[in-house]
Parts: sequence; structure tokens; C-alpha cells
Amino acid sequence: MKNWIILCMAGLFEVVWAIGLKYTDGFTRLWPSLGTAVALLLSIGLLSCSMQHLPAGTAYAVWVGVGVIGTAIVGMALLGEPISITRLVSLGFVMAGIVGLKLSANT
Repeated sequence: MKNWIILCMAGLFEVVWAIGLKYTDGFTRLWPSLGTAVALLLSIGLLSCSMQHLPAGTAYAVWVGVGVIGTAIVGMALLGEPISITRLVSLGFVMAGIVGLKLSANT
């Protein structure tokens, strides 16, 4: 269970660096760039730690899925990105895939 929590934390840091990229202006702004870089390193580091005990393919897919869902939600909730039924249903499919991968893993 601990490794799944670490993996979810890695996914949350993925959301931070993905959203952070929007504010770096091509890495020309110091503080947003540093924050984004730190979040990226934390995300990859935590992913690597979780992969020591979880299947690599499953861990990577869950990490990406958490990032996709989190980034889309932040975009819609805070950045004014459009909300549509199609988008929400699509995110639901991604979530179902993440749950399916978690349930199919033997750890």
C-alpha cells in the first residue's frame, strides 16, 4: 500500500510541474522555472521509488493517468479550460483504467 501512496504522490507532483510549465514562459522566469524543475525531480524520484516494488508498466501507466486527470481538473477548475460532458466522460474512462490496473496488480 505504501508504494501506491508514493506513486500517487509522484502523480500529484506531475500535475504541479505540468501546470508549472504554463507559468515558466519557456523557462525565462526564474521562480516558476525552479518550482517546476523541483516538482519534476520529485515526481520522477517518487515514481522511481515506487517502481522498485510495483510492476513498471502498471506504475508508469498509473503515474501518467494521475497526471492526466489532475492536470485536466486543475485546468478546468482554475485555468478556465472548457468543461464538457465528453471531456468528463473521457476522464472517467482514464480513471477506470487506473483502477483496473491497480486491481490487476499483485502488489
